[in-house]
Amino acid sequence: MSGRVEPLALPARSPNLNAYTERWVRSVKEECLFKVILFGERSLRRVLSDYVDHFHAERNHQGKGNILLFPRDTDRHREGPVRCRERLGGLLRYYHQEAA
Repeated sequence: MSGRVEPLALPARSPNLNAYTERWVRSVKEECLFKVILFGERSLRRVLSDYVDHFHAERNHQGKGNILLFPRDTDRHREGPVRCRERLGGLLRYYHQEAA
């Protein structure tokens, strides 16, 4: 069956079983979901999609040397003025230099 989710039983008292996932969930809640009002599944999907795009391409990651994980080719080594790219009505912001 396609799309079927099977439950996975976790051992008792194992709060740090998947620390990376728990950290990502905390980040998306604190930086995004706690600050917006959602009106159903469609708005939740849109917000999460925008956040994932921001998280991977526009957000510096301290654990990786404060670099972008997947920078766009257009965002590297620019000499022009600094511009601001906004997502979710200005909740998520990314500053970049445009080509001169």
